Amino acid sequence: MSLIEIKGLKKSFGALDILRGVDLQLDAGMTAIIGRSGSGKSTLLRCLNGLERIDAGSIRIDRHQITPTQSDLKSLRADVGIVFQGYNLFPHMTVEKNITLAPMLVKGTPRAQAQDKALHVLSQVGLLEKARAYPGQLSGGQQQRVAIARALALNPKVILFDEVTSALDPELTGEVLKVMESLSSEGMTQILVTHEMNFARRAARTLVFMHQGKVWEHGPTAELFARPQTKELDSFLSSIV
Repeated sequence: MSLIEIKGLKKSFGALDILRGVDLQLDAGMTAIIGRSGSGKSTLLRCLNGLERIDAGSIRIDRHQITPTQSDLKSLRADVGIVFQGYNLFPHMTVEKNITLAPMLVKGTPRAQAQDKALHVLSQVGLLEKARAYPGQLSGGQQQRVAIARALALNPKVILFDEVTSALDPELTGEVLKVMESLSSEGMTQILVTHEMNFARRAARTLVFMHQGKVWEHGPTAELFARPQTKELDSFLSSIV
């Protein structure tokens, strides 16, 4: 059974249909979601974390079920983390406190245990020495790595990444992508919306191409890059690769 199963997913904002019947099954590993702006990529990601209420269809992520009328968001978000383009760190808290907050509030983790976990995940993203620093003292790439560490602190089964490098310059982008590759090698399931095609081609096991609010193509990354099955994907890859 697939880790993630999406059936007939629809989402509209007013009269604007964004997701028009998404059907998708994903296994563990790294999945890259690509497509033009407005194709529904980020909305799909936000539905997977319960940040957007779905209008029709269903989502199953491991043991969690999401329908238009059913979802246990607290339980879901403990297992499905999300990292955004904006780092969303609390500027008045140290890096360590930014990371310990969610485990203590969401899972009731004792403070000492949460602090130990914070140091562990900071080590994972290469920022152990920044535990007592404040977000304003960090570069954009470092802040994004702290945001990843914060998501890791809840021991999620899946982490979603929504264009996390789009605001960073190439050097800082490389820092963040290196962390994501490291997590992949450790077995963390990641789903990322990205315009970093070289990274997607190199690191993602599965590629999902969205077009007009639907999954247009999906399969092994190397195969889709080499042999697109539709003119839409072929045109998209030709325009950016």
